[in-house]
Amino acid sequence: MTRYVIEPRVAVLLAEMGAAVPERHKLVAPTLLRSQVLALLFAEVRAGRMSKKSASQRLDYLRGLQIRLLGDRVLQGLAWNIAHELGWQDTFVAEYLALTKLQADALVTHSPELAAAARGIVAVASVSDLIA
Repeated sequence: MTRYVIEPRVAVLLAEMGAAVPERHKLVAPTLLRSQVLALLFAEVRAGRMSKKSASQRLDYLRGLQIRLLGDRVLQGLAWNIAHELGWQDTFVAEYLALTKLQADALVTHSPELAAAARGIVAVASVSDLIA
């Protein structure tokens, strides 16, 4: 079993693809994933790049994925330290790195910038690694 942390853009991409995540992989994410995905989809609809119906379908897909959402004190403390060490302005992305360090084998990201920042801290995987 491989445990992957997925970030919001990966969650939306999986929904767009309707991808099946193999049972041998387990998904985890910080609790803020739900709100971030909702905000991403809302922005797409508001900008006219997606219909509300498509956004709702993506949300339904994501609700059907078995993602364990975590956000305990230890994760928050580690996220604080990571954000501080990297000189970031907030802890949102740091929560994904902290959770990967604490609970997962790799972070799955679609962002080259996040992958570059994460590489010195955690293992990074691609969407194709996740769905393979």
